[in-house]
Amino acid sequence: MAIHRTEAIVLSTQNFRQTSLIANFYTRDFGKLSALLKGIKEDPTKFNSNLDVFSLNEIIFYKKTKSTLHLVSQCDLKRDFRLIKSNLERIRKAFALVKLLNILTVQEDKNERIFDLTLACLEELENSTILDKVLIIFKIKLLDYCGFKPHLDSCVSCNNKIIAQARFSLKLGGLLCERCLSKDIKSRIIFRGTVASILYIEKNEFNSVSRLGMNQAIKRELNQVLNAFLEFHLDKKLSNETEIMTGMMK
Repeated sequence: MAIHRTEAIVLSTQNFRQTSLIANFYTRDFGKLSALLKGIKEDPTKFNSNLDVFSLNEIIFYKKTKSTLHLVSQCDLKRDFRLIKSNLERIRKAFALVKLLNILTVQEDKNERIFDLTLACLEELENSTILDKVLIIFKIKLLDYCGFKPHLDSCVSCNNKIIAQARFSLKLGGLLCERCLSKDIKSRIIFRGTVASILYIEKNEFNSVSRLGMNQAIKRELNQVLNAFLEFHLDKKLSNETEIMTGMMK
């Protein structure tokens, strides 16, 4: 077994027998991975971290070749995001963020952009007063980095530029022009400002998009469109933030 060291954000934990934990991490160098921390419940001082969800740690682990469950030999806390934990709404947003990260990513598929995005959003949740915007930005950029983003540059059916009022098709995963509306009779009208916001967030760095202004109508529609898009293509209903937090804290 090879030994590796990497930064790791805790996505979730679960009990393993009476003395150990299995932790799901999103790591800088290996993407999402699962690992066993033997004896951590029996002797909490064995590791220098309490493995809180969304905390940033440095782990040393033995990477097994015939199993996706690896073995952590050392886990040191780097950031516990204490300011997030001091506010219930910030906690809800952080739990929703790591839950979505866990759903959309696959095991051991390295993507440093996703790691850096997650870390930047957690840092922003500590400091921002507009928490909804942080989660919206995270969803848009995560979909982009996962290769799962909606088609918004042109008509998803004929690829022509859309000049008139746009409609969004969940089934086809993008905008429809007037000539292609019959492709999905359930497509819905979408604000131009919503489309422009998504495209701007996709194409620019986090530091720039975190300063983007959004009025309440645009934020509301962004949440509706993004959640509907995710639920349709994942074929599962996304839990609300309170349900997510409750489930992950059990």
